[in-house]
Amino acid sequence: MKFGVLPAYIGGRDITGDDPRYVHTVTARAILEDTFPALALKRDLDLGVVAADTAGPAVIGACVVADEAVAEQALAAAAQAAPLWAKVPVEQRLDIARRITERLLEHQDALVEILVAEGTPRSAAIGMIAGVPLTGWSEQTLRWCADQLEERRTDGAREMILRRLPDGVVCVNPPQNAAMVNALNGLAAIVAGNTVVVRAPRGVGLSCMYLVREVVGPVLAEAGAPAGVVNAFCGPPSLEAWLASEHVDDILYFGGSKTGMEFEGKAVAAGKKPILELAGNDCCVVWRDADLDAAVETITQFFLNSGQVCFVPNQVVAHPAIAEELIARLAEACGRITPGYPDDPSVVLTPVLGMEWFFGCLGEALAKGAELVCGGRRLEVDGTPSDTGFFAEPTIVRLSGLEGARSLSVVRDETFFPLLPIIVPEVTTPDGELLEQVLEFVNSNAYGLRNSVLTTGEDTIAFFLDGITNAGGLKINDSHGGFLPFLPNQGGTGLTGGAFGEASHPVLRTTRYQGVSIQRPATRAL
Repeated sequence: MKFGVLPAYIGGRDITGDDPRYVHTVTARAILEDTFPALALKRDLDLGVVAADTAGPAVIGACVVADEAVAEQALAAAAQAAPLWAKVPVEQRLDIARRITERLLEHQDALVEILVAEGTPRSAAIGMIAGVPLTGWSEQTLRWCADQLEERRTDGAREMILRRLPDGVVCVNPPQNAAMVNALNGLAAIVAGNTVVVRAPRGVGLSCMYLVREVVGPVLAEAGAPAGVVNAFCGPPSLEAWLASEHVDDILYFGGSKTGMEFEGKAVAAGKKPILELAGNDCCVVWRDADLDAAVETITQFFLNSGQVCFVPNQVVAHPAIAEELIARLAEACGRITPGYPDDPSVVLTPVLGMEWFFGCLGEALAKGAELVCGGRRLEVDGTPSDTGFFAEPTIVRLSGLEGARSLSVVRDETFFPLLPIIVPEVTTPDGELLEQVLEFVNSNAYGLRNSVLTTGEDTIAFFLDGITNAGGLKINDSHGGFLPFLPNQGGTGLTGGAFGEASHPVLRTTRYQGVSIQRPATRAL
């Protein structure tokens, strides 16, 4: 498929700017097959040295790169539309959201092809699109969120209303590793009556721009929504411009914890609401009575996209009674996870961006007593070991004892590569005492995106349900990474969500409470 040049979408119109520049999407397959010529082609296309229509199948499209004037137009259009859109009844906004979900599925094939070209494995791309009606855009989720927007009660002649009002203009800064699906997550804010500006990352801008221009924007236009409810451009204007703008109310920020926490402080100082979706460092506990087949299935989700996603089990605590069998099964499963081109439906690994970081964490763990179970090599796309390959072999290390485990970077910090630590507590610790130690270990995690527990004992389930408090999501005997309707699929505490972090439905996070009382004077008969 070819998708041409996608300009900015602002106020329902195509905007290219006065002196347009372009960023082209060269397929991940082309880069993996012949890296330097493919990157040189992209450079020449972006510089205008080579015409896109002569580039062949390696190039599937391009985005116009916005300048500061275009970015400001997007904010102004959103601000102009905000009071008009807020007056549209919530049921009408809900109906539009349903139609957006339907239109998204109609464009599934095109979106999958773009995502694959940008480097997302086909299986993951299909899952992203097919899962939308089951997650934040599901009927259950949107209906429940809409019901929270207003409740009315009476007290004699007094009518009392507790309602959530839209914040206004919401800016969304989706991440490079999952830009389109996170842009869509932020766009749900329109259901609450907000208007939205999306800044598509330059590296993977095509999928975001296609989503807004071909799916969301046309549905809004067909429904007669005010122009400017949704706007999008492809970077690079800075977040500083959003902080300084009089038009911006909320900023949905995706990124690393260090930069995210710094941004939170700047946003609060500027009077903007920061909604942070930062790093994850999830823990999965496998107790002695767990279903090990289910445990292997959920833990191996860690290797999706080579561990370069947030909502996967980054560390495992395995009860010593089942640890060796679990580790053996996981090592066997890792042997079946191999590199390949993203258009291959069986591939889940992607090139690792932080290869030096990967080997640094692995080296530190081994130097401090961890045991290498499997993996630990750099691989070419065909799976052969190499000193220069783009892929890291799925790797497991075994750590003995909970005490001191968090001193290792591979446990303490979010990792963004396929290196999984399995922590096995001391064999001699009685189960009652071990439960308390494991709970303390899980809650000591500085991050708080998701945690999961696998156990069949009702008392153990109740113990962890009551005790695990540091995450936006908790899965018990359920898929760690799976998304569900009604439940938020993002948001968390600590280094995941900042001072205001919690499980996050963007429809509600981009609103504020207002309490209203109406006392109507009694009328006298004439």
